[in-house]
Amino acid sequence: MRKVWLLMVGSFTLGLDAYVMAGLLPVVADDLGTTVSLAGQMVTVFTLAYAVSAPLVAGLLSGVRPRVLIVAALAVFTLGNGLTALAPGLAVLLVSRAVAGVGAGVYSALSTAAAAALAGEERRGRALALVMGGMSSGTVLGVPLGVLLADHTSWRATMWLVTGLGAVALVGLAVGLPDIPAAPAVPVRARLAALTDRRVLPIVGVSFLGAVASLGLYTYLAPVLASSGGVGDGAVAPYLWAWGIGGVLGSVVAGPLVDRTGRVFALVTGIVATLVVAIGVLPLLGAAAFPALVVWGAAGWAFQVPQQHRLLALRAERGTVALGPVSKVPPARRRPARTPPRLKGAGGPPAAL
Repeated sequence: MRKVWLLMVGSFTLGLDAYVMAGLLPVVADDLGTTVSLAGQMVTVFTLAYAVSAPLVAGLLSGVRPRVLIVAALAVFTLGNGLTALAPGLAVLLVSRAVAGVGAGVYSALSTAAAAALAGEERRGRALALVMGGMSSGTVLGVPLGVLLADHTSWRATMWLVTGLGAVALVGLAVGLPDIPAAPAVPVRARLAALTDRRVLPIVGVSFLGAVASLGLYTYLAPVLASSGGVGDGAVAPYLWAWGIGGVLGSVVAGPLVDRTGRVFALVTGIVATLVVAIGVLPLLGAAAFPALVVWGAAGWAFQVPQQHRLLALRAERGTVALGPVSKVPPARRRPARTPPRLKGAGGPPAAL
């Protein structure tokens, strides 16, 4: 599990970068002379690049060892953040966020599968939770500090902070991450079949909708709180802390629950129901939204752990194609046919997300 901590460092930086923009949108829009809604498109661009990058890399570079791709993906991610800090206008900003999203998407998929492979089947849920915990920790610790830094300096200083952290994680992984055998090449027909697989498609679809619900609302949390509770831009940080603290709790608890209970489908159902309630009551609470934000953060981050677990529990060709180019994950033991849909065995965009 010690080796998984190296992957967690990169995930921490991803979590900070993917979510810090939610607190910086008004500042970025003012600096670039545009509207908050247009500035918010940088989150959309980042998320779309995050979503499509891993499957593309899976097809083009399926024979490359995961360690090489992990380091390269983090390098692209760091480069994109540096370009973001230098962006003179909205067009360059959007391009730079797309570059960062590509690196983040590939790294997220690879680090998830690599963590599962390094930890082994019995501790797979804990390894996935550790990587997800890195992202949520980046949110709870980094995002409010990034917003505070932007308030006292500029939003560009915050992006330089993210770039620096990415560079540190890049060096650590380049030096300390062990080699992981590459998965065997998967034919194009098999990759396309995974998109229509009745086992894979519902899991990916539900994960996508859950991520859109959480990230979509979180992106515009500052204006939502301003309109519903009169919370000014300078007072958003405590609410970001509440959401992030919930995220850390949810991602840390979800892994052990998956490993100990094995009732992955029941966990997903309960988490989704909790997420719906928390988001639904948020506009009604206004400035008193702290409890809902904690619950929302916990459910949103916990949700991805059992979902990735379900994908990795499929046979290697289908589960890993759905996640991206991943290392060889040993197949899990079969359960009796009457058991509900915990598929087999013990993994995100945003950015993811």
